[in-house]
Amino acid sequence: MSTADIKKTAEAKMAKSVEAFKNELQKIRTGRAHPGILDQVSVDYYGSLVPISQVANVSLLDARTISVQPWEKGMGAKIEKAIRESDLGLNPSTQGDLIRVPMPPLSEERRRDLTKVARNAGEDAKVAVRNVRREANEQAKKLLKDKAITEDDERRSGDEVQKLTDRIIAEIDKLVSSKEQEILAI
Repeated sequence: MSTADIKKTAEAKMAKSVEAFKNELQKIRTGRAHPGILDQVSVDYYGSLVPISQVANVSLLDARTISVQPWEKGMGAKIEKAIRESDLGLNPSTQGDLIRVPMPPLSEERRRDLTKVARNAGEDAKVAVRNVRREANEQAKKLLKDKAITEDDERRSGDEVQKLTDRIIAEIDKLVSSKEQEILAI
């Protein structure tokens, strides 16, 4: 393994951390409806729990309403119950075979709580990135100890990984601030 391999591996792991963080941010709801909000809700489908998106068509009716169209007739009640019992605070209503999920407006207090959730998720993502940096630096030190690289190479590798870490953390901070603005916008 060389310092280039270490940097490439660290970059790939950090990119995965950012992607996981972006997925986490999508789950935090804003005042607008978003079909991804229901991704974490599972429904009982013949004895096994599956995401709603695997048993129904989830789409937007308008900016504040999600529509859920079950593929099977008998699934409507189960989907409605699963949405109601989720911790999202949503109250779906069934009209024929279409389930409408209106997004209630967020109170000021709830908006502040959601910004805290976004910040905490950002901190978790930063910790994951810093752990990747630490692993990369340890690998470089091990190569130095095994005399596979010189001290200059080890120092250069550490500097490159630090620059990469700084860039990724700045990206995470940018994502957090844009999500906070999205949440606080009325």
